[in-house]
Amino acid sequence: MTKLPRLIVATRNAHKTGEIRAMLEGRYEVVDVTGFEGLPEIEETGVTFLENARLKALGISRLVEGWVLSDDSGLEVDALGGAPGVWSSSYGGEEGNHALSIERLLREMAGQEDRRARFRCTMVLARGGVEEANFEGTVEGVLVDEVRGAGGFGYDPLFVPEGYGETFSELPGEVKNSLSHRGRALAKVVGWLGEMGG
Repeated sequence: MTKLPRLIVATRNAHKTGEIRAMLEGRYEVVDVTGFEGLPEIEETGVTFLENARLKALGISRLVEGWVLSDDSGLEVDALGGAPGVWSSSYGGEEGNHALSIERLLREMAGQEDRRARFRCTMVLARGGVEEANFEGTVEGVLVDEVRGAGGFGYDPLFVPEGYGETFSELPGEVKNSLSHRGRALAKVVGWLGEMGG
């Protein structure tokens, strides 16, 4: 059996790794930084998705062998001037607490007529501390006014993608992955790696 090429995802977020692994099944062996000892937490001090993705990809790729993929992603809400944006995961006041972030977003969207929003994902591929390429994926949709569904993570229970009636949390995982901002960015990554023979 041919050994799959390895792709190291610069994250400790098991949900994110799981989504990427599901989308790349059979093409790449997907691991994340939890499989390595002594790798530092890379502080996300950027003010754009690209800056944060770049910090993580370059920081980790200096310390491990092979391709490192990082992503930074979030929700942009038109009625809130693009917020929460790059601060999506800490919007509720506590990093990674999705319930608090959803609570704040529902509060701020109460009574808003414009429900348009998008998920944006920026990915950076690096090797040996050098950025090789970056990619972006977006998915447009609208926000509902209550949590719907038990799947997914983050803001998925509030986001209905364009052309659908269900939230990302209500849609089957494979449908969400085929539509998602991360899926769209990842398709570009895979295309680029294929062209490069990686």
